[in-house]
Amino acid sequence: MVEALWLGLDVGTSAVKALVADSAGRVIAHGSAALTTSSPHPGWSEQNPDDWWLALAVAAAEARKVAGARWDDIAGIGLSGQMHGAVLLDEARVVLAPVMLWNDTRAEPESASLNLAIPDIVEVAGVAALPGFTAPKLLWLAQHQPELHARIRHILMPKDWIGMRLHGRLLSDPSDAAGTHLFDQGARDWHLGLCSAARVDPAWLPVVQPGDAVAGSLLGDGAKALGLREGLPVATGAGDTAAGAVGAGVVRPGRVVLSLGTSGQIFLATDAHVPRTEGHVHAYAHTLENVWFRMAAMLNGARPLAWYAATTGQSVPAMLDAAAQADLDRVPLFLPYLTGERTPHGNSAIRASFLGLADDTGAPEMARAVVEGIAYSFADGANALGGLSGLSPLVTGGGAQSDMLMQTLCDVLAVPIRRPAGAALGPAAGAARLASVAAGSVAPARLADEPPVAREFVPDATAAARHQTRLRVFRDLYRVIAPLGAIGDVRASGGDV
Repeated sequence: MVEALWLGLDVGTSAVKALVADSAGRVIAHGSAALTTSSPHPGWSEQNPDDWWLALAVAAAEARKVAGARWDDIAGIGLSGQMHGAVLLDEARVVLAPVMLWNDTRAEPESASLNLAIPDIVEVAGVAALPGFTAPKLLWLAQHQPELHARIRHILMPKDWIGMRLHGRLLSDPSDAAGTHLFDQGARDWHLGLCSAARVDPAWLPVVQPGDAVAGSLLGDGAKALGLREGLPVATGAGDTAAGAVGAGVVRPGRVVLSLGTSGQIFLATDAHVPRTEGHVHAYAHTLENVWFRMAAMLNGARPLAWYAATTGQSVPAMLDAAAQADLDRVPLFLPYLTGERTPHGNSAIRASFLGLADDTGAPEMARAVVEGIAYSFADGANALGGLSGLSPLVTGGGAQSDMLMQTLCDVLAVPIRRPAGAALGPAAGAARLASVAAGSVAPARLADEPPVAREFVPDATAAARHQTRLRVFRDLYRVIAPLGAIGDVRASGGDV
């Protein structure tokens, strides 16, 4: 008997990924296709959904080439995707505009307006509104582009738009719905008050069902794009953070996973909706029934590695090689807030900076500072969650491939951390798992299985002591810089403030 395989599709910010796994979670093949982001104005961040579809076919073709004849053994498809983006459709389901992404900060005034309009917004939506969430951006659209807003008839999240193209239905899951800030996390349904405040007709929003439920059957256009037969079951899937947690088996209370993608998260599963007003911790519904999570959400994740490497004209591996040669007594501090920050600051205006540059500071020392700044932001996130003492988190995402970043993170957090096999493919792996359960081939309880661990990192006491001293200055630096709040004005005016 031929063993069934499962296809996980992940619509990320920097790439679309396709992963083929067996029922035990072993990766058989994978492929990816890069995406670009447009920023037509300062603070704007957009993508074209058609680019996701084209990239999907490229990623699938790459995975199909690796899988060979086993591609025909795929028995179901699962979906994952970047959260908070809104794909706006008209009555004919035609895309109306580029998608405002999770790191788009134009809706700062609108997020403040929503927080005033809904006094219990933290209890209902899980965290105070921030500019990158879907609801403030839709309110911005109503106020700044009313003609476009008037044409909206459907709103989908990125993975759900891909789902519509594959199976034809307008559906989402609780985790992606959670990130819109239009969702009642406890009741697991759209919240009429939030919708009204954001100028959203609830009829525009998709039906919500668990991520391990069947959304529909693969249709002709989708089958052609993926090179698969029509009729395969397509699971609803999950937002990328929740899908990554599923891939790591984090579906039971007390389990934790760290994600080092373009953005970063510390994800702790819970058995109830437990909102927290301090530190901008997100309290959201998980993709599965009767499971929630609390999450520290860092906007910058491993992104500063790619930013610094590109800015200095080198690859990320070359940058990390240089960082390994740094004189630790000469490493400056780096605040990694390239696109503002959520947890713990809720500050969309803060920007990155170096402190302590001297005549003897070299490229290796600056590269090392970038690595450490990422780890320090995760320490702030862990602190907002109440700490990780006694836990041994799994770490997924592209940044988890760096031994240096993993060890630095381990030393800063002062807990052992574990890198699973295929760590960079976490959300796609979770999507494949959801497909296997939706098709009835794998028991739902198996979603709690942890993936095999490729390497464990343990804290180094000497390094940990050094980082604790630097972390205190890192936090002081934020407190000094944050009140200035003028960097955006300087950039926009050419220097006059």
